[in-house]
Amino acid sequence: MTYFDHDSNTRRDPRGIGASPYVSAQIDAGLRAYMQRVYTYMAGGLALTGIVAYAAAASGFYQSIAGTPLIWIVMLAPLGFVLVLSFGIQRMSAGTAMLLFWLYAAVMGLSLGGIFLVIPPRPTFRALARSC
Repeated sequence: MTYFDHDSNTRRDPRGIGASPYVSAQIDAGLRAYMQRVYTYMAGGLALTGIVAYAAAASGFYQSIAGTPLIWIVMLAPLGFVLVLSFGIQRMSAGTAMLLFWLYAAVMGLSLGGIFLVIPPRPTFRALARSC
């Protein structure tokens, strides 16, 4: 059973009663605003990841940790964030989850910064721009 009646082309609420167009428009506008906020956070996280990755590669950070055990910590740290967020998201506040999201984006940038040592930045940015 769906909430959409194919015969009369009207939206229905869970009880099967037709919803007015005004209510449907309010729900659609609220969902649209919510999804725009979600995508804005995602774009911000992606931008932070790219900036941190470029800064880590350009500053010589990777060259300085290349032969040390610290490289393994930098590469595997995002996995720790994923585990903490996955298992603890139900118990943490929204502010804590948001902070961990931004920290995860930055740590992911550190982890992926080595890409700029292998592939020059210009083709990498061009490929990312074409994929959007």
